[in-house]
Amino acid sequence: MPIKTHVPYALTRLGTVMTPDPGNPLEAEGVLNPASGRTPDGRLHLLPRLVAAGNVSRVGLAEVELRDGVPVGVHRRGVVLAPDEGWERGLTNAGVEDPRTTRVPTLGRHLMTYVAYGPLGPRLALAVSTDLRSWRRLGPVQFAYQPGLDTDLNLFPNKDAVFFPEPVPGPDGRPCYAMLHRPMWDLSWVRPGEGVHLPAGITDERAGIWISYVPADEVRADLTALVRPREHRCVALSEYDYEELKIGAGPPPLRVPEGWLLIHHGVTGYVPPGWDPAGQDVTYAAGAMLLDPADPGRVLARTAEPIFVPETEDEHHGTVPNVVFPTAIEQVDGVHYVFYGMADTRIGVARLDRLTDEGERDETSFRPVRQRPRPDSSAAEPHPG
Repeated sequence: MPIKTHVPYALTRLGTVMTPDPGNPLEAEGVLNPASGRTPDGRLHLLPRLVAAGNVSRVGLAEVELRDGVPVGVHRRGVVLAPDEGWERGLTNAGVEDPRTTRVPTLGRHLMTYVAYGPLGPRLALAVSTDLRSWRRLGPVQFAYQPGLDTDLNLFPNKDAVFFPEPVPGPDGRPCYAMLHRPMWDLSWVRPGEGVHLPAGITDERAGIWISYVPADEVRADLTALVRPREHRCVALSEYDYEELKIGAGPPPLRVPEGWLLIHHGVTGYVPPGWDPAGQDVTYAAGAMLLDPADPGRVLARTAEPIFVPETEDEHHGTVPNVVFPTAIEQVDGVHYVFYGMADTRIGVARLDRLTDEGERDETSFRPVRQRPRPDSSAAEPHPG
């Protein structure tokens, strides 16, 4: 049965909420791709990736400034995670990158996935917190061996991991905590000439979205079980023109009437071998999927066209030009806002709108956008949708 292409949601661009502080060496190469959450006092925060000289990344904390309920800027609150562990550093590289956080009420914690850029390249890791300020590392993700895949997922670099905010049905029907992630199959980065090694059943070497599970009862008994997911399965691969090179998950899935809404990114253009962004000629756009609540590894619908593409100066020019990269979603007074990286240099915000049956934005579900200052206090009109 063909997958539907109608997903009744859209993004309306509102503006830039965070730009690099020229006086802060930890932000010399950009602030981007934030996670998000609320501290125990209810205040909304971002956890941006802060990039220092040499592409060394840390995770910061920044309280979101709201005006009439709309995010308009941030107040910096310091650094909450740095590449302090040996497996987060190499001889010529280091970083804790691209955090994604999910508040999980049944665990009473925020779960952070992040990319540890260590001696063998990018590897997924987890940390947990009750207040967004103090984070306990659970360690690198250890994917359980699955004979049917004819490979070991721990061999491969992996990025774009997010947890669902509540237990979901696992493959055997038991409640599980589920993580979406994106393994990448080319091992030339660690052994020149080694090339692509695909798992059994996969014929497309482009990076796609996978799901893995941990039974909820095991996590209740031992929180570190979260780093030992199993029952790995491919959810989605590149299918449409705006996803030509690869796809990956964006913010944590959001429960909506139609299922689980997953905003994802699709990439087109050219990426040279290796991990240095220099030399890339790419465009990152955002699409959307609906996942089945009874089986979150099954796609019910996905957009054949992007719902968000680079349009503004801040999105066209930066460390990696032509990038919109959604990574966080939060609700304020009934309205959902999506925070996203802009050209790997700044952070923007967009409003998530529901579409009517006619494809128009449902104006009863959001407040109007008003003129407001940028974070540097210079007046600016909001970017058009």
